Amino acid sequence: MPRKAAAQTKLFVLDTNVLMHDPTSLFRFEEHDIYVPIATLEELDMHKKGMTEVSRNARQASRFLDEMVSKLDTIEEGVPLAPHSHNAASGKLFLQTQAITGDIPLSLPTSKVDNQILGVVLFLARHHPKRQVILVSKDINMRIKARTLGLPAEDYFNDKVLEDTDLLYAGLRELPADFWETHGKGMESWQANGHTYYRITGPLVASLLPNEFVYQEGPNPLYAKVLKVEGKQAEMITVRDFSHTRNNVWGIVARNREQNFALNVLMDPEIDFVTLLGQAGTGKTLLTLAAALAQVLDKKLYSEIIMTRVTVPVGEDIGFLPGTEEEKMTPWMGALEDNLDVLNKSDDEAGDWGRAATQDLVRSRIKVKSLNFMRGRTFLNKFLIIDEAQNLTPKQMKTLITRAGPGTKVVCLGNISQIDTPYLTEGSSGLTYVVDHFKGWPHNGHVTLQRGERSRLADYAAEVL
Repeated sequence: MPRKAAAQTKLFVLDTNVLMHDPTSLFRFEEHDIYVPIATLEELDMHKKGMTEVSRNARQASRFLDEMVSKLDTIEEGVPLAPHSHNAASGKLFLQTQAITGDIPLSLPTSKVDNQILGVVLFLARHHPKRQVILVSKDINMRIKARTLGLPAEDYFNDKVLEDTDLLYAGLRELPADFWETHGKGMESWQANGHTYYRITGPLVASLLPNEFVYQEGPNPLYAKVLKVEGKQAEMITVRDFSHTRNNVWGIVARNREQNFALNVLMDPEIDFVTLLGQAGTGKTLLTLAAALAQVLDKKLYSEIIMTRVTVPVGEDIGFLPGTEEEKMTPWMGALEDNLDVLNKSDDEAGDWGRAATQDLVRSRIKVKSLNFMRGRTFLNKFLIIDEAQNLTPKQMKTLITRAGPGTKVVCLGNISQIDTPYLTEGSSGLTYVVDHFKGWPHNGHVTLQRGERSRLADYAAEVL
Protein backbone atom coordinates (compact mmCIF):
# COMPACT_ATOMS: atom_id res chain seq x y z
CA MET A 1 0.00 0.00 0.00
CA PRO A 2 1.44 3.47 -0.85
CA ARG A 3 2.75 5.52 2.12
CA LYS A 4 0.36 8.41 1.49
CA ALA A 5 -2.75 6.22 1.61
CA ALA A 6 -1.42 4.42 4.66
CA ALA A 7 -1.04 7.73 6.51
CA GLN A 8 -4.67 8.65 5.87
CA THR A 9 -6.36 5.35 6.64
CA LYS A 10 -6.51 4.18 10.23
CA LEU A 11 -5.46 0.86 11.70
CA PHE A 12 -8.11 -0.60 14.00
CA VAL A 13 -7.09 -3.29 16.49
CA LEU A 14 -10.07 -5.51 17.32
CA ASP A 15 -10.81 -6.79 20.81
CA THR A 16 -12.46 -10.22 21.05
CA ASN A 17 -15.78 -8.89 22.34
CA VAL A 18 -16.31 -6.92 19.10
CA LEU A 19 -16.09 -10.11 17.01
CA MET A 20 -18.27 -12.03 19.48
CA HIS A 21 -20.84 -9.25 19.40
CA ASP A 22 -20.92 -8.89 15.61
CA PRO A 23 -18.83 -11.28 13.45
CA THR A 24 -19.48 -9.10 10.38
CA SER A 25 -17.56 -6.29 12.11
CA LEU A 26 -14.57 -7.53 10.05
CA PHE A 27 -16.18 -5.94 6.99
CA ARG A 28 -17.52 -2.74 8.56
CA PHE A 29 -14.46 -0.51 8.71
CA GLU A 30 -14.74 0.74 5.11
CA GLU A 31 -11.37 1.94 3.74
CA HIS A 32 -9.46 1.38 7.01
CA ASP A 33 -7.25 -1.60 7.87
CA ILE A 34 -7.96 -3.95 10.75
CA TYR A 35 -5.55 -5.90 12.91
CA VAL A 36 -6.43 -9.04 14.88
CA PRO A 37 -3.97 -9.91 17.69
CA ILE A 38 -3.18 -13.55 18.45
CA ALA A 39 -4.73 -13.07 21.93
CA THR A 40 -8.05 -12.28 20.24
CA LEU A 41 -7.89 -15.55 18.28
CA GLU A 42 -7.03 -17.38 21.51
CA GLU A 43 -10.11 -15.93 23.24
CA LEU A 44 -12.32 -16.79 20.24
CA ASP A 45 -11.12 -20.37 20.59
CA MET A 46 -12.06 -20.38 24.30
CA HIS A 47 -15.60 -19.23 23.59
CA LYS A 48 -16.44 -21.40 20.58
CA LYS A 49 -18.25 -24.17 22.49
CA GLY A 50 -21.88 -23.78 23.52
CA MET A 51 -25.28 -22.81 22.19
CA THR A 52 -25.35 -19.19 23.34
CA GLU A 53 -25.42 -16.21 20.96
CA VAL A 54 -21.81 -15.41 21.95
CA SER A 55 -20.56 -18.91 21.07
CA ARG A 56 -22.37 -18.85 17.73
CA ASN A 57 -20.81 -15.49 16.91
CA ALA A 58 -17.34 -16.71 17.93
CA ARG A 59 -17.68 -19.68 15.55
CA GLN A 60 -18.91 -17.43 12.73
CA ALA A 61 -16.02 -14.98 13.21
CA SER A 62 -13.56 -17.92 13.06
CA ARG A 63 -15.20 -19.12 9.82
CA PHE A 64 -14.85 -15.68 8.24
CA LEU A 65 -11.18 -15.51 9.23
CA ASP A 66 -10.51 -19.03 7.96
CA GLU A 67 -12.16 -18.26 4.62
CA MET A 68 -9.98 -15.17 4.13
CA VAL A 69 -6.67 -16.57 5.33
CA SER A 70 -6.80 -20.06 3.78
CA LYS A 71 -6.73 -18.78 0.17
CA LEU A 72 -3.43 -16.87 0.51
CA ASP A 73 0.14 -18.14 0.54
CA THR A 74 1.43 -15.29 2.69
CA ILE A 75 -0.49 -13.08 5.09
CA GLU A 76 2.38 -10.77 6.09
CA GLU A 77 1.22 -8.11 3.61
CA GLY A 78 -2.38 -8.27 4.81
CA VAL A 79 -5.51 -9.87 3.37
CA PRO A 80 -7.61 -7.60 1.08
CA LEU A 81 -11.17 -7.38 2.49
CA ALA A 82 -12.89 -6.20 -0.71
CA PRO A 83 -13.39 -9.67 -2.35
CA HIS A 84 -14.96 -11.03 0.86
CA SER A 85 -17.24 -8.09 1.63
CA HIS A 86 -18.85 -7.39 -1.78
CA ASN A 87 -16.54 -4.33 -1.94
CA ALA A 88 -18.08 -2.84 1.22
CA ALA A 89 -14.63 -2.74 2.85
CA SER A 90 -11.57 -1.71 0.83
CA GLY A 91 -8.93 -2.03 3.56
CA LYS A 92 -6.80 -5.00 4.58
CA LEU A 93 -6.90 -7.50 7.43
CA PHE A 94 -3.64 -8.07 9.30
CA LEU A 95 -3.08 -10.94 11.69
CA GLN A 96 -0.33 -10.89 14.34
CA THR A 97 2.48 -12.94 12.79
CA GLN A 98 5.28 -12.23 15.27
CA ALA A 99 5.74 -12.37 19.03
CA ILE A 100 5.33 -9.00 20.72
CA THR A 101 6.76 -8.67 24.23
CA GLY A 102 7.93 -6.06 26.67
CA ASP A 103 5.75 -3.21 25.54
CA ILE A 104 3.33 -2.91 28.45
CA PRO A 105 4.16 -1.40 31.86
CA LEU A 106 5.37 -3.96 34.42
CA SER A 107 2.43 -3.16 36.70
CA LEU A 108 0.05 -4.81 34.21
CA PRO A 109 0.30 -8.63 34.37
CA THR A 110 0.80 -10.16 30.92
CA SER A 111 -1.14 -13.25 31.99
CA LYS A 112 -4.32 -11.23 31.37
CA VAL A 113 -5.42 -11.35 27.74
CA ASP A 114 -6.63 -7.72 27.78
CA ASN A 115 -3.13 -6.56 28.68
CA GLN A 116 -1.57 -8.64 25.89
CA ILE A 117 -3.88 -6.89 23.40
CA LEU A 118 -2.89 -3.50 24.87
CA GLY A 119 0.77 -4.51 24.40
CA VAL A 120 0.04 -5.17 20.70
CA VAL A 121 -1.61 -1.73 20.32
CA LEU A 122 1.40 -0.04 21.98
CA PHE A 123 3.80 -1.94 19.69
CA LEU A 124 1.84 -0.96 16.56
CA ALA A 125 1.57 2.69 17.66
CA ARG A 126 5.38 2.82 18.04
CA HIS A 127 6.04 1.09 14.71
CA HIS A 128 3.57 3.20 12.75
CA PRO A 129 4.17 6.69 14.16
CA LYS A 130 2.52 8.45 11.19
CA ARG A 131 -0.58 6.29 11.33
CA GLN A 132 -3.53 6.40 13.71
CA VAL A 133 -3.73 3.08 15.60
CA ILE A 134 -7.05 2.70 17.46
CA LEU A 135 -8.27 -0.05 19.79
CA VAL A 136 -11.91 -1.04 19.24
CA SER A 137 -13.54 -2.71 22.24
CA LYS A 138 -17.00 -3.13 23.77
CA ASP A 139 -15.38 -3.38 27.21
CA ILE A 140 -15.46 0.01 28.99
CA ASN A 141 -12.62 -0.87 31.40
CA MET A 142 -10.41 -1.96 28.52
CA ARG A 143 -11.00 1.41 26.82
CA ILE A 144 -10.18 3.30 30.05
CA LYS A 145 -6.98 1.26 30.47
CA ALA A 146 -5.98 2.01 26.86
CA ARG A 147 -6.47 5.74 27.40
CA THR A 148 -4.38 5.72 30.57
CA LEU A 149 -1.55 4.31 28.44
CA GLY A 150 -2.07 7.16 25.98
CA LEU A 151 -3.73 5.00 23.31
CA PRO A 152 -6.86 6.02 21.40
CA ALA A 153 -9.77 3.61 22.03
CA GLU A 154 -13.33 3.51 20.69
CA ASP A 155 -16.54 1.59 21.22
CA TYR A 156 -17.91 -0.39 18.27
CA PHE A 157 -20.74 1.81 16.99
CA ASN A 158 -21.75 0.01 13.81
CA ASP A 159 -24.42 -2.08 15.53
CA LYS A 160 -26.29 0.93 16.85
CA VAL A 161 -29.58 1.66 15.11
CA LEU A 162 -29.60 5.20 16.46
CA GLU A 163 -26.97 7.34 18.12
CA ASP A 164 -29.57 9.09 20.25
CA THR A 165 -32.67 7.25 21.45
CA ASP A 166 -34.52 10.59 21.66
CA LEU A 167 -34.66 10.37 17.87
CA LEU A 168 -36.51 7.04 18.02
CA TYR A 169 -39.84 7.06 16.20
CA ALA A 170 -42.54 7.73 18.82
CA GLY A 171 -45.55 6.61 16.74
CA LEU A 172 -47.44 9.81 17.55
CA ARG A 173 -46.96 13.54 17.05
CA GLU A 174 -48.70 16.73 18.07
CA LEU A 175 -49.95 18.83 15.19
CA PRO A 176 -48.91 22.51 15.20
CA ALA A 177 -51.54 25.11 16.16
CA ASP A 178 -51.69 26.46 12.60
CA PHE A 179 -52.12 22.96 11.09
CA TRP A 180 -55.54 23.59 9.53
CA GLU A 181 -54.50 26.99 8.12
CA THR A 182 -51.50 25.45 6.35
CA HIS A 183 -53.07 22.09 5.43
CA GLY A 184 -56.80 22.85 5.09
CA LYS A 185 -56.62 24.25 1.56
CA GLY A 186 -58.50 21.95 -0.79
CA MET A 187 -59.07 19.47 2.03
CA GLU A 188 -61.58 16.68 1.44
CA SER A 189 -63.55 15.18 4.32
CA TRP A 190 -66.14 12.42 4.47
CA GLN A 191 -67.69 10.03 6.96
CA ALA A 192 -67.96 6.24 6.85
CA ASN A 193 -68.37 3.45 9.45
CA GLY A 194 -68.60 5.96 12.29
CA HIS A 195 -65.21 7.52 11.45
CA THR A 196 -64.36 10.82 9.79
CA TYR A 197 -61.78 10.73 6.99
CA TYR A 198 -59.62 13.67 5.89
CA ARG A 199 -57.50 14.03 2.78
CA ILE A 200 -54.95 16.79 3.23
CA THR A 201 -52.01 18.39 1.43
CA GLY A 202 -49.30 20.58 2.91
CA PRO A 203 -45.72 20.81 4.18
CA LEU A 204 -46.15 18.20 6.99
CA VAL A 205 -47.36 15.46 4.64
CA ALA A 206 -43.86 14.48 3.50
CA SER A 207 -42.80 13.58 7.06
CA LEU A 208 -45.95 11.59 8.00
CA LEU A 209 -45.81 7.79 8.09
CA PRO A 210 -48.63 5.22 7.64
CA ASN A 211 -50.27 4.31 10.99
CA GLU A 212 -48.71 7.28 12.77
CA PHE A 213 -51.05 8.94 15.24
CA VAL A 214 -51.59 12.69 15.14
CA TYR A 215 -53.38 14.76 17.73
CA GLN A 216 -54.34 18.32 18.54
CA GLU A 217 -55.62 19.33 21.95
CA GLY A 218 -57.97 22.28 22.50
CA PRO A 219 -61.70 23.04 22.53
CA ASN A 220 -62.21 20.72 19.51
CA PRO A 221 -59.54 18.05 20.04
CA LEU A 222 -58.51 15.86 17.11
CA TYR A 223 -57.17 12.33 17.52
CA ALA A 224 -56.47 10.70 14.19
CA LYS A 225 -54.33 8.07 12.49
CA VAL A 226 -52.56 8.47 9.16
CA LEU A 227 -53.95 5.86 6.79
CA LYS A 228 -51.72 6.37 3.78
CA VAL A 229 -49.38 8.90 2.26
CA GLU A 230 -49.38 9.17 -1.53
CA GLY A 231 -47.10 11.80 -3.03
CA LYS A 232 -48.20 15.16 -1.64
CA GLN A 233 -51.48 13.87 -0.20
CA ALA A 234 -52.15 12.13 3.10
CA GLU A 235 -55.30 10.40 4.24
CA MET A 236 -56.25 10.43 7.93
CA ILE A 237 -59.01 8.73 9.90
CA THR A 238 -60.30 9.66 13.35
CA VAL A 239 -59.52 7.03 15.97
CA ARG A 240 -62.01 5.06 18.01
CA ASP A 241 -62.50 6.41 21.53
CA PHE A 242 -61.54 3.59 23.88
CA SER A 243 -61.66 5.90 26.91
CA HIS A 244 -65.47 5.65 26.85
CA THR A 245 -66.94 2.75 28.85
CA ARG A 246 -69.17 1.92 25.88
CA ASN A 247 -66.03 0.86 23.96
CA ASN A 248 -64.34 -1.01 26.81
CA VAL A 249 -61.98 -3.84 25.90
CA TRP A 250 -62.51 -6.81 28.25
CA GLY A 251 -63.59 -4.31 30.92
CA ILE A 252 -60.56 -2.05 30.38
CA VAL A 253 -60.81 1.57 29.19
CA ALA A 254 -57.98 3.83 28.08
CA ARG A 255 -56.91 6.25 30.81
CA ASN A 256 -54.96 8.63 28.61
CA ARG A 257 -54.34 9.62 25.00
CA GLU A 258 -51.45 7.21 24.39
CA GLN A 259 -53.34 4.24 25.85
CA ASN A 260 -56.22 5.10 23.52
CA PHE A 261 -53.84 5.04 20.54
CA ALA A 262 -52.33 1.75 21.78
CA LEU A 263 -55.76 0.08 21.96
CA ASN A 264 -56.50 1.31 18.43
CA VAL A 265 -53.47 -0.55 17.01
CA LEU A 266 -53.97 -3.59 19.23
CA MET A 267 -57.62 -3.99 18.15
CA ASP A 268 -57.01 -3.34 14.44
CA PRO A 269 -56.99 -6.69 12.54
CA GLU A 270 -55.15 -5.01 9.63
CA ILE A 271 -52.10 -4.39 11.80
CA ASP A 272 -49.93 -7.51 12.12
CA PHE A 273 -47.04 -6.15 14.16
CA VAL A 274 -47.29 -3.85 17.18
CA THR A 275 -44.54 -2.40 19.35
CA LEU A 276 -45.36 -0.67 22.64
CA LEU A 277 -42.62 1.17 24.48
CA GLY A 278 -43.00 2.78 27.87
CA GLN A 279 -41.77 3.08 31.43
CA ALA A 280 -42.95 0.76 34.19
CA GLY A 281 -46.64 1.13 34.98
CA THR A 282 -47.78 2.66 31.68
CA GLY A 283 -50.11 -0.29 31.06
CA LYS A 284 -48.31 -2.09 28.20
CA THR A 285 -49.02 -5.65 29.37
CA LEU A 286 -52.54 -4.95 30.68
CA LEU A 287 -53.73 -3.28 27.46
CA THR A 288 -52.18 -6.03 25.32
CA LEU A 289 -53.73 -8.85 27.35
CA ALA A 290 -57.15 -7.17 27.39
CA ALA A 291 -57.02 -6.71 23.60
CA ALA A 292 -55.79 -10.30 23.16
CA LEU A 293 -58.59 -11.80 25.29
CA ALA A 294 -61.25 -9.69 23.56
CA GLN A 295 -60.08 -10.88 20.14
CA VAL A 296 -59.53 -14.51 21.12
CA LEU A 297 -62.62 -15.16 23.26
CA ASP A 298 -65.16 -12.61 22.00
CA LYS A 299 -64.30 -11.95 18.36
CA LYS A 300 -62.58 -15.33 17.76
CA LEU A 301 -60.07 -13.71 15.40
CA TYR A 302 -57.18 -15.74 16.87
CA SER A 303 -57.17 -19.26 18.28
CA GLU A 304 -55.03 -18.61 21.37
CA ILE A 305 -52.61 -16.26 23.10
CA ILE A 306 -48.94 -17.20 23.30
CA MET A 307 -46.93 -15.22 25.81
CA THR A 308 -43.18 -15.36 26.04
CA ARG A 309 -40.65 -13.21 27.79
CA VAL A 310 -36.91 -13.02 27.90
CA THR A 311 -35.67 -14.94 30.91
CA VAL A 312 -32.64 -12.95 31.95
CA PRO A 313 -29.97 -14.35 31.66
CA VAL A 314 -31.17 -14.44 28.05
CA GLY A 315 -31.25 -17.70 26.17
CA GLU A 316 -29.58 -19.63 28.98
CA ASP A 317 -31.06 -22.83 30.33
CA ILE A 318 -34.15 -22.16 32.46
CA GLY A 319 -32.50 -24.27 35.14
CA PHE A 320 -33.61 -27.09 37.32
CA LEU A 321 -37.12 -25.97 38.12
CA PRO A 322 -39.57 -28.85 38.44
CA GLY A 323 -42.35 -29.44 35.95
CA THR A 324 -43.19 -28.81 32.33
CA GLU A 325 -42.01 -25.92 30.18
CA GLU A 326 -45.12 -24.00 31.24
CA GLU A 327 -44.47 -24.59 34.96
CA LYS A 328 -40.79 -23.69 34.63
CA MET A 329 -41.81 -20.34 33.11
CA THR A 330 -44.19 -19.54 35.99
CA PRO A 331 -41.62 -17.67 38.15
CA TRP A 332 -40.94 -15.34 35.22
CA MET A 333 -44.60 -14.74 34.57
CA GLY A 334 -45.57 -12.79 37.67
CA ALA A 335 -46.53 -9.87 35.42
CA LEU A 336 -49.02 -12.07 33.56
CA GLU A 337 -50.63 -13.27 36.80
CA ASP A 338 -50.97 -9.71 38.15
CA ASN A 339 -52.62 -8.50 34.97
CA LEU A 340 -55.01 -11.46 34.79
CA ASP A 341 -56.15 -10.66 38.32
CA VAL A 342 -57.09 -7.15 37.18
CA LEU A 343 -58.86 -8.43 34.06
CA ASN A 344 -60.86 -11.02 36.01
CA LYS A 345 -62.04 -8.53 38.61
CA SER A 346 -63.91 -6.47 36.04
CA ASP A 347 -66.86 -8.86 36.00
CA ASP A 348 -68.50 -8.24 39.39
CA GLU A 349 -71.98 -9.55 38.58
CA ALA A 350 -70.81 -13.08 37.81
CA GLY A 351 -70.03 -13.93 41.45
CA ASP A 352 -67.25 -16.22 42.65
CA TRP A 353 -68.34 -19.24 40.57
CA GLY A 354 -68.60 -17.20 37.40
CA ARG A 355 -65.22 -15.63 38.04
CA ALA A 356 -63.60 -19.02 38.62
CA ALA A 357 -65.12 -20.34 35.38
CA THR A 358 -63.87 -17.28 33.47
CA GLN A 359 -60.43 -17.72 34.99
CA ASP A 360 -60.24 -21.34 33.83
CA LEU A 361 -61.40 -20.39 30.35
CA VAL A 362 -58.86 -17.58 30.13
CA ARG A 363 -56.04 -19.80 31.41
CA SER A 364 -56.85 -22.47 28.84
CA ARG A 365 -56.39 -19.92 26.06
CA ILE A 366 -53.06 -18.50 27.26
CA LYS A 367 -49.93 -20.54 26.64
CA VAL A 368 -46.66 -19.50 28.21
CA LYS A 369 -43.62 -20.49 26.15
CA SER A 370 -39.87 -20.22 26.63
CA LEU A 371 -37.80 -18.41 24.00
CA ASN A 372 -35.31 -21.28 23.98
CA PHE A 373 -37.61 -23.55 21.98
CA MET A 374 -38.89 -21.07 19.38
CA ARG A 375 -36.63 -22.00 16.47
CA GLY A 376 -38.37 -23.76 13.62
CA ARG A 377 -41.89 -23.17 14.95
CA THR A 378 -44.70 -21.56 12.98
CA PHE A 379 -47.67 -19.96 14.71
CA LEU A 380 -50.98 -19.95 12.83
CA ASN A 381 -53.80 -17.61 13.91
CA LYS A 382 -52.12 -16.87 17.23
CA PHE A 383 -51.79 -13.67 19.24
CA LEU A 384 -48.08 -13.69 20.13
CA ILE A 385 -46.93 -11.40 22.95
CA ILE A 386 -43.19 -10.88 23.52
CA ASP A 387 -42.70 -9.20 26.88
CA GLU A 388 -39.46 -7.55 28.08
CA ALA A 389 -38.36 -7.38 24.44
CA GLN A 390 -35.66 -4.78 25.16
CA ASN A 391 -33.36 -7.62 26.33
CA LEU A 392 -33.33 -9.27 22.89
CA THR A 393 -30.60 -8.75 20.32
CA PRO A 394 -31.68 -7.83 16.77
CA LYS A 395 -30.91 -11.43 15.67
CA GLN A 396 -33.08 -12.99 18.40
CA MET A 397 -35.83 -10.52 17.51
CA LYS A 398 -35.69 -11.66 13.88
CA THR A 399 -35.87 -15.31 14.99
CA LEU A 400 -39.06 -14.60 16.95
CA ILE A 401 -40.90 -12.36 14.50
CA THR A 402 -40.27 -14.74 11.60
CA ARG A 403 -42.24 -17.42 13.53
CA ALA A 404 -45.47 -15.69 12.53
CA GLY A 405 -47.59 -17.66 10.07
CA PRO A 406 -50.82 -16.56 8.37
CA GLY A 407 -53.31 -14.77 10.63
CA THR A 408 -50.86 -14.23 13.51
CA LYS A 409 -50.41 -10.91 15.27
CA VAL A 410 -47.12 -10.17 17.06
CA VAL A 411 -46.91 -7.62 19.88
CA CYS A 412 -43.54 -6.58 21.37
CA LEU A 413 -43.52 -4.82 24.74
CA GLY A 414 -40.59 -3.27 26.52
CA ASN A 415 -38.85 -0.40 28.20
CA ILE A 416 -35.52 0.44 26.56
CA SER A 417 -34.21 2.16 29.68
CA GLN A 418 -34.32 -1.20 31.53
CA ILE A 419 -31.84 -3.41 29.68
CA ASP A 420 -30.29 -6.30 31.66
CA THR A 421 -28.25 -7.99 28.93
CA PRO A 422 -24.51 -7.24 28.82
CA TYR A 423 -23.28 -5.38 25.71
CA LEU A 424 -26.81 -4.34 24.70
CA THR A 425 -27.51 -0.62 24.91
CA GLU A 426 -30.59 1.48 24.20
CA GLY A 427 -29.23 2.15 20.73
CA SER A 428 -28.48 -1.47 19.81
CA SER A 429 -31.39 -3.31 21.50
CA GLY A 430 -33.54 -5.54 19.29
CA LEU A 431 -36.59 -3.52 20.30
CA THR A 432 -35.06 -0.24 19.06
CA TYR A 433 -34.03 -2.13 15.92
CA VAL A 434 -37.54 -3.31 15.03
CA VAL A 435 -39.20 0.02 15.88
CA ASP A 436 -36.82 1.78 13.52
CA HIS A 437 -36.97 -0.81 10.72
CA PHE A 438 -40.74 -1.38 10.73
CA LYS A 439 -41.80 2.29 10.79
CA GLY A 440 -43.73 3.21 7.67
CA TRP A 441 -44.89 -0.35 6.89
CA PRO A 442 -48.69 -0.25 6.39
CA HIS A 443 -49.28 -3.22 8.75
CA ASN A 444 -47.14 -1.95 11.62
CA GLY A 445 -48.30 0.02 14.65
CA HIS A 446 -46.09 1.66 17.26
CA VAL A 447 -46.93 3.75 20.32
CA THR A 448 -44.65 5.14 23.01
CA LEU A 449 -46.65 5.31 26.23
CA GLN A 450 -45.78 8.29 28.40
CA ARG A 451 -47.84 8.42 31.56
CA GLY A 452 -47.71 5.87 34.36
CA GLU A 453 -51.16 4.76 35.52
CA ARG A 454 -50.23 2.39 38.35
CA SER A 455 -50.69 4.51 41.45
CA ARG A 456 -49.67 7.88 42.81
CA LEU A 457 -46.94 6.12 44.80
CA ALA A 458 -45.46 4.38 41.71
CA ASP A 459 -45.64 7.58 39.63
CA TYR A 460 -43.92 9.63 42.33
CA ALA A 461 -41.27 6.94 42.82
CA ALA A 462 -40.53 6.82 39.08
CA GLU A 463 -40.09 10.59 39.14
CA VAL A 464 -37.92 11.11 42.24
CA LEU A 465 -35.87 7.94 42.65
